[in-house]
Amino acid sequence: MNERQLEYFKQKLLMWKEDILRESRETLSHLQKETENHPDLADRASSETDRALELRTRDRQRKLISKIDEALRRIEDGSYGYCEETGEPIGLARLDARPIATLSLEAQERHERRERVHRDD
Repeated sequence: MNERQLEYFKQKLLMWKEDILRESRETLSHLQKETENHPDLADRASSETDRALELRTRDRQRKLISKIDEALRRIEDGSYGYCEETGEPIGLARLDARPIATLSLEAQERHERRERVHRDD
C-alpha cells in the first residue's frame, strides 16, 4: 500500500472516530436532559427502554473506537492492510468497506465458518 492510500485510510479512520465521539457527546447531553419522571408507567417503560438501547449502542461504539485506535497504530507501525492470520495484503475494497479489518476476506470467512461449526456443537 502506498503513502497516499495509507493517508486516505488514516483520514477515514480519524473522521469515523470523530463522528462517533460527537454522537456520544450528543447522547450524553440528551440523557442528562431526559431525566424527567413520567407519571405514566408505559411512558416510563418506553423511556427506560430507549435509554438502555442508546447506552448499549454507545458501548458498542466505545469498543469500535478502540478498534479504530488499533488500526491507526497499525498504520503507524506499517502493519496496516495485512492479514493477521496469513500475512497477505487485505484487499483495498475490503478496507474501504471496513477500515478496521484485520483479516483478509478469505481468512474472515474461514473464521466465521469455524465459529458456526463450534457454536452448533
